[in-house]
Amino acid sequence: MPSRPPLSRRLPLRGERRSPCPIACALDLFGDRWTLLLVRDLFLGRQRFRDFVASPEGIPTNILSERLERLRQRGIIEQMPVERGAKRLAYRLTRKGRSLAPILREIRDWGLKWESGTRVMSVTTEP
Repeated sequence: MPSRPPLSRRLPLRGERRSPCPIACALDLFGDRWTLLLVRDLFLGRQRFRDFVASPEGIPTNILSERLERLRQRGIIEQMPVERGAKRLAYRLTRKGRSLAPILREIRDWGLKWESGTRVMSVTTEP
């Protein structure tokens, strides 16, 4: 049986769409197990690669790099130097990325209501 290409290879590239449905287009960007968690982490105040790696879900570093780049290419996040002149980068949500706050709030509230044992994580920025 032939092996399937990795998920990142199966998803449409920037500007490509599998259909004009807005739900399908949003799922092409956010419909994996990691991307919305990265957005959540940015709302929680995490900014650096090592901060994302330290999240409790344990995202593998190769997937983290790919998801950060995808979010950057789609205008959800932007890179910035940690300090002026520093080589290390941090990430922050763009205006487009911050507009996801109500969606994350609704998903969080749904999870709190319907998934027993869940709790709100500490936040520095309210999603």
